[in-house]
Formats: sequence, C-alpha cells, structure tokens
Amino acid sequence: MAGLSLSSVTKRFGDAPPAVDAVSLEVADGEFLAILGPSGCGKTTLLRLVAGFERPSEGAIRLGQRLVADGRIHVPPEDRQVGIVFQSYALWPHMSVGENVGYPLRTRGIKGADYRARVAAALDTVGLGAATERRPASLSGGQRQRVALARCLAMAPDLVLLDEPLANLDVHLKASLLDEFQDFRARTGAAMLYITHDQSEAMALADRIAVMNHGRVEQVATPEALYRAPRTAFVADFIGRGGVVAATVLQDAGEGRALVELAGYRATVRAADGQVAGPALLCLRPQDLALAADGLAARCRRARYQGGEWLVELEIEGQADRQLQLLAKPGAVPEPGAAIRVRIDEGWVIPA
Repeated sequence: MAGLSLSSVTKRFGDAPPAVDAVSLEVADGEFLAILGPSGCGKTTLLRLVAGFERPSEGAIRLGQRLVADGRIHVPPEDRQVGIVFQSYALWPHMSVGENVGYPLRTRGIKGADYRARVAAALDTVGLGAATERRPASLSGGQRQRVALARCLAMAPDLVLLDEPLANLDVHLKASLLDEFQDFRARTGAAMLYITHDQSEAMALADRIAVMNHGRVEQVATPEALYRAPRTAFVADFIGRGGVVAATVLQDAGEGRALVELAGYRATVRAADGQVAGPALLCLRPQDLALAADGLAARCRRARYQGGEWLVELEIEGQADRQLQLLAKPGAVPEPGAAIRVRIDEGWVIPA
C-alpha cells in the first residue's frame, strides 16, 4: 500500500489569497488522517489536488515513491489508483448498483469472471449483495453511501479520499456509518484522507487530525493531543468548545505546570516545557471550570440544558469579548446576567 506525501503544496486561483498555502503532510501506509476545518479553509481544494482534479501552483505530491504532481508532472486522476467517496455519493442514476460498483474496474479493462467476482465480493462486504440489480434511486441515503464504499473496495485503491461523506445524513445514520467506515478501513488497509468540518467525526475515526485555517495547516496531532494541548488559539477555540482568555504566566513553567493569573485570580495549569513568564493565552474547557463560592469573578450569559447537565456560558471581568463555558448540575444553574464565581481546576497555556 502507498502512503501520501505533500511537500509545500500551494494552490492559487487568480489574485485571491492561496486556497492551499504551503501545506506539507505525510500519511503513512494504512493511516487514517482527517483534515478538519471550517468552510472555506481549503480542505476540499486539498483533496482535489491529491485526487488529481487540480494542479498545484507550487510544491509536490507523491503516492508512495511515485511523484504524481509538481511543476512539471501531472498524473491524471484515473491513473493515480485513488478511491474517492463523495458527499453526494456520485452514483450514476441510469446504472444498476452492480454497474456503479464495477465502473472503475471497467475503465481499467477488467472483465469477465474477475469483474463479476470483485463486484459481488465488494457488495457482500457492505451488506448489499442482494441489491446488485437495483437502481440508486430505490436506495436510502445510507445504502447509497455503502454502494460508494463498495466501489472503493472493488478497485482496491492505495489511497481512499472521503469528502464529507456523512454531511447529508441524519444523526442516527451517521452513527451507523461511522462503524461502516471503521470496518471499511480494517478490510482495505489503505491509507485514508477524510475531509470534514465535523470534529466529532474526525475525533471518532482518525489516527491523526490536521486542522486547517485560511489554507494553512495549524496543527497535526492525535485527537487527544489536539484536545489537551492545542498549539494555537484557533485550534483551541475550534476543538472541543475551548474558551481562550488572556492571562499572565507568573513564573517559568516547571514539570509541565505553570502558575497563571487572570482578573486577580491565580491557578496552576498545564503548560509546555520552556513556557516563560509573561502575557499568554489560556485555553479553558468546560470540564476545567466549576461554580464555586470563592473564585474568579464572572457573569452568566446564558445556560442551555444538554441532557442531565447544563452548559453555562459566561464571561470574566475585563474580557467580555471572550466566552467561556462550564458544566452545571440541575438545581445549581445561575440566571442569565447573574454575577457568579468560578474555580479553575485545570487549563492549558497556549504556547507563544
């Protein structure tokens, strides 16, 4: 199986800022890497570059040891041995399910018994062996997505690209198909690049996540590392409802901890080795905070019930433009506008 390597890949469209800006990434054999970011951050353009639908303005793309794109070379999509699962399924409505699954095999000249066996095996694997002669219009959304997965299985790709494949599905169907993707990955052993704006999908599926913003990759890490130790304020805010506030580190960090102060309140939080004293940004997640009789002065903005507990939105003195959140049990929920006190049990100093 071939991994994927991107070296300083940039894509420009006219005079606009780069849609993809000097991105370097490595996806190992069999690795599942999610590209996560808000709409317009460049993640779909990145996928199109890897697939071969766009040419990079600068940089190089390799599949395994094979150079497929740079300033001189551009291998077309059909010759890259890449499988793609689109948000819209991309099934031919006039073809049967079996014909859709077999289409990439036919374009490679695979015929006869080998063709029929590979189509049948792929459909059996996703539980649609009895639907070979049906048309896509007669299938549910989840079944159509499974047909798209079967099409990838049949062609045995070196790399699978998934472009927001769950975006059009309801919550219950999404949960079911998350399991399908895990099974699909185990069966193929292919490297996988998963494009999404939904962090819960990325966290559930990926070995590592690359967070994009304005065409650049801000951080690549495991889901746990992204959550616990974001490197930038954008990543902290985008991942896991992290609130970012200004604070002062009172002394250089030691043994992964630092003493910080904000609005006259002091707390000891996590910090990177080498973090020096001075102004800093602090990431505080809902579980890092708790209502207390004596603590940081704050004001409740609003509270929302979330099944068994309340999510309380609050602001602290002097930083009304920055929102924090904490979790509160029923019966201990402050009213909107109420003055409250908050205890900081944990947090993370975002590296300068």
